[in-house]
Amino acid sequence: MIPVTKPYLPNREKLNRYIDGIYERAWLTNNGELVQKLTKRLEAYLGVENLLLVANGTLALQIAYRALGISSRDEPTEAITTPFTFVATASSLKWEGVTPVFADIDPNTWCLNPANIEPAITPNTRAIVPVHVFGNACDVEAIDAIAQKNSLKVIYDASHAFGVNYKGESLLKHGDAATLSFHATKLFHTGEGGAIIFKCEEDLERAKKMINFGIIGPETIEALGINAKMNEFQAAIGLCALDEMAENMRARAAVWHRYEQALGQTLQLQAKPKGLEYNYAYFPVVFESEEQAVRVAATLKENGVLARRYFYPSLESVACLGAETDQPVSKDIASRILCLPIFDQLSQHDQQNIINLIEAGLKV
Repeated sequence: MIPVTKPYLPNREKLNRYIDGIYERAWLTNNGELVQKLTKRLEAYLGVENLLLVANGTLALQIAYRALGISSRDEPTEAITTPFTFVATASSLKWEGVTPVFADIDPNTWCLNPANIEPAITPNTRAIVPVHVFGNACDVEAIDAIAQKNSLKVIYDASHAFGVNYKGESLLKHGDAATLSFHATKLFHTGEGGAIIFKCEEDLERAKKMINFGIIGPETIEALGINAKMNEFQAAIGLCALDEMAENMRARAAVWHRYEQALGQTLQLQAKPKGLEYNYAYFPVVFESEEQAVRVAATLKENGVLARRYFYPSLESVACLGAETDQPVSKDIASRILCLPIFDQLSQHDQQNIINLIEAGLKV
């Protein structure tokens, strides 16, 4: 079975050397040597400052909300976000006592439409949580302007945007914070893991305390905290993967461009803004109808290929999020989308077979 994605496994000999060092130091967690090294290397690679490594991408969102003073248990608090995203974007808000208020997406970029944000603002709104969906850049200028006008924080869920540049600089520099997921299925991963990039160093320092139970010394607990630390084995995988990022991205880019050439004239692709340097993390396509998308996905599966209806369902329809509203664009795109297999080891033969199956399905 060809999966929709496959974890990139770095050089085993290099990984073993990092693990040997872990054994020699017997320092497994609590801001170990490899976590410190990975932090510095990622800041340099991504062109950012104030990066904090954490145990996973969902905790990255939750810590960002708390560090920026958005989490709430005492008063009604809302954040405006997109319904077209992985559930963790919204469920992490709900978990932190913040009501997710959905605003519809742009029909071409599939990112949060700035025109829909201001009508959703209420006296309880504290933040905007847009998503750089599939690594595509939100309209960061318009969103930042709305946030400044209305005194709102902006936390970008940038889980898909590792290494993406926009207008000559890292996309991760926008907002009060941007969060990354380093889950095994991501372009860059640490098995499990994540990171937060803060605009302000003071927010970074506040978050550092939060991820270690609020402890600031052997006998001093300064604030409420949780355990969200990345461990040394995660960092070892990340260091190896980072060494091989150029090779990984070249291979994925080749897969992405073959799909684009074969399917770009017959299926809707995601529109990207001028000035975006993409990371080739995903290849989503939108079909003419839900029936066609479901039929093609079934045909692919029958032939040993997994394509994912990603993101489906549109989150305004998820009852536990408590925000059932009408978001017609998101609902429509979510019903007709498939993400096709893309990973560095996907052979041209297997990819051509996938393309042939899709083209045959379109003729039915």
